[in-house]
Amino acid sequence: MAEIDKNLPNTDLPSVVAPDMDIEVSDETKLVESDNVEATELPDGGMEINFDPNSGIKVPGTEEHFDNLADLLPDDVLNPIGSEMQANYTDYKMSRKEWEDTYIKGLDLLGFKYRVRTEPFQGASGATHPVLAEAVTQFQAMAYKELLPADGPVRTQVMGLSTPPKEQQSQRVKNFMNYQLMDQMEEYEPEFDQMLFHLPLSGSTFKKIYYDDLLQRAVSKFVQADDLVVPYSATSLDDAEAIIHVLKIPENELRKQQVSGFYRDIDLGKPPIIEDKVEEKEKELAGTKKVGKQEDVYTLLECHVNLDLEGFEEVGEDGEPTGIKLPYIVTIEEGSRTVLSIRRNFAPNDPNKKKIQYFVHFKFLPGLGFYGFGLIHMIGGLSRTATAALRQLLDAGTLSNLPAGFKQRGVRIRDEAQPLQPGEWKDVDAPGGSLKDSFFNLPYKEPSPTLLQLMGIVVQAGQRFASIADMQVGEGNQQAAVGTTVALLERGSRVMSAIHKRLYVALKNEFKLLAKVFATYLPPEYPYDVVGAARTVKVQDFDDRVDILPVADPNIFSMQQRVTLAQTELQLAMSNPGMHDLYMSYRKMYEAMGVKDIDQILPPPAPKIPKDPALENIDAITGKPFQAYPGQDHRAHITSHLHFMAMNMVRNNPPIMAALEKNILEHISIMAQEQVQMEFPQEFQMLAQMQQAAPMNPQIQQQVQQLTQKIEARKAVLIAEMMNEFMEEEKTITSQFDHDPLLKIKSREVDLKAMDTQRKEEEMKQRGQIDRAKLVQNKDIHEEKLDQNEDLAILRADTSMAKQQMGDQNRRDIARMKAKDVKVLKGPKS
Repeated sequence: MAEIDKNLPNTDLPSVVAPDMDIEVSDETKLVESDNVEATELPDGGMEINFDPNSGIKVPGTEEHFDNLADLLPDDVLNPIGSEMQANYTDYKMSRKEWEDTYIKGLDLLGFKYRVRTEPFQGASGATHPVLAEAVTQFQAMAYKELLPADGPVRTQVMGLSTPPKEQQSQRVKNFMNYQLMDQMEEYEPEFDQMLFHLPLSGSTFKKIYYDDLLQRAVSKFVQADDLVVPYSATSLDDAEAIIHVLKIPENELRKQQVSGFYRDIDLGKPPIIEDKVEEKEKELAGTKKVGKQEDVYTLLECHVNLDLEGFEEVGEDGEPTGIKLPYIVTIEEGSRTVLSIRRNFAPNDPNKKKIQYFVHFKFLPGLGFYGFGLIHMIGGLSRTATAALRQLLDAGTLSNLPAGFKQRGVRIRDEAQPLQPGEWKDVDAPGGSLKDSFFNLPYKEPSPTLLQLMGIVVQAGQRFASIADMQVGEGNQQAAVGTTVALLERGSRVMSAIHKRLYVALKNEFKLLAKVFATYLPPEYPYDVVGAARTVKVQDFDDRVDILPVADPNIFSMQQRVTLAQTELQLAMSNPGMHDLYMSYRKMYEAMGVKDIDQILPPPAPKIPKDPALENIDAITGKPFQAYPGQDHRAHITSHLHFMAMNMVRNNPPIMAALEKNILEHISIMAQEQVQMEFPQEFQMLAQMQQAAPMNPQIQQQVQQLTQKIEARKAVLIAEMMNEFMEEEKTITSQFDHDPLLKIKSREVDLKAMDTQRKEEEMKQRGQIDRAKLVQNKDIHEEKLDQNEDLAILRADTSMAKQQMGDQNRRDIARMKAKDVKVLKGPKS
């Protein structure tokens, strides 16, 4: 096929005038062009008509916004770009070489591979202390369970005032994102698990969120820290001048991308063998290596950079290039430096041309630069020290159990190459003298207790820093003060709590990027099926009215912490049940423990519904709570309660009377409120509208206050009138008791007895509270005395041991001095 010249989009094609010449057309093929239609006569007499003869030719200026611009640019523009990207990658990688070396050396501290050592002797111990591996695996297990629950990691909340449509939209977004993450995105769960293992080692891991054209869905890909390179001056993903993602792609997958048009269809040749020390170290620890013929793997560099691309320059209002660099994604093959694609990295309708961010940075601990610190950096030295101490102890035990030394040259042992077995005796040919004098054992010592103690201190320091030491909060005294329990829990979880909050923020950013992908690529309405239901999500659901958050609590990172806090909350609620909702306290306790079907164990309270006056009177007798509701016949309820209050049994029972009086006042208040709403319908509508704008306008706030005062003043007048009517009706109903002095005296006696009974109950309650406070105080004093006695016992024991050590040292010194004096008195040997 003839080669087509590529001109730059911002340049004009030179006009070419064809010279007058005769064109000979064969009989087999004739071209007839009319109105951009090409017709070709076939040899069999038929004709092939092409209505768009230029469809296979990409013309500059007609491309889509995110099309591959490399198909439009000539090689003299692409080649310098490929060389520049490869050179920048090499420079950026060299600037972090020390970080890579630290990470590579730190991987040996995991102890996944046992090394046979020949120094200081053949068969010396090659064991590695598992303090680092223990910290990594415990963090991974704890974070994985909290951040990725089985029901899905996403929850949503409504922004602004909550309305039923917003609540439905929030629920649709939550259901769809959890469905995508846990069901459709098959790579998400295993790669998230793998990311949580790499994070405490390297200190930084990344997630890349994008839409995959081949899979036809959103993808959240785990990116290791060594596969994402930034300039030396970068401190975050947002201010990085360039972000280079290293991609390892098999030859067949690359070919698929080329055929689909994602990359340029160009021959790259055989990929070169590129040394990657980090990858080689990870393969070595995994116990795998390349054997035999393998499929060729290409290394692509996906560079998120700013370029002043020739032919696609930023043009000012005057039509001239401004020289401003725009965000692009340039993908090259590392070995050949061939540019495979160049795509715009800003939204089509963005006037500021801000770069689109695809990466999320997960940090274990904030570092001094771009990359975070991991456990390799923080406790790597302690792990090496613990490993050295462990190996010395094991080597000392080996040398002590298998002694070696020197023997006299003349001594001959039969089969001396064979080691002695337990209970075995061998014949020895000794030249003469004592056999004991013919051998000399090297003075190997037993494993040092001091070294063992030092290793324990080092291991405890590493465990304490990594927050993997066992927290004994749940094993403490269940009657301990609430503040003490919370303080112990907070003290033992500061580091892990801060790490968990950083992961929470990164996970929130990941979900926001995923929501943007869904908002961009979803159809207007997307139906999908789940177990037992059919659901639908709308592309307009992913707007600013719904905030997407991780379901994990940023302040709670473990089940132990959650159960302890729920237990503390329940303890506080039990101390004063009248002020707390015990049902919710117990329910939170069950939820913290992970109990399913809670409603079967803890039946929910019956819903509050309006009752008739007779049922309310029954509730007053039994001491159950009841209340008034809008829409009831309030006057009928009040009259019924007044007649009931006229009964002797009720009049002589103050608690029943108080409950009925309370309910009557509730009816009066609601009745006045309903009357006010009928008198001021327009004012209430204005008030609802003004309250929404009041926070931003002080004048409207003042108007709202004036209108509210006007309504409340009218309501107070109505309540006063209704109270007067209530008193008149009560006096009418109970007037029969006002003329009987004996009944009055009897009623007064009953009231006095009831008041006295109530006073005694309050005194008993106060006395019980005082007794409980005394018990708690005595218990605290007793525990303090026990702690002091324990400290004194430890101090006495330390003092006694010190005295004994001093006495032993004095006796050894005296014995040494006596031996020296005796030696001096005897004089030198003749």
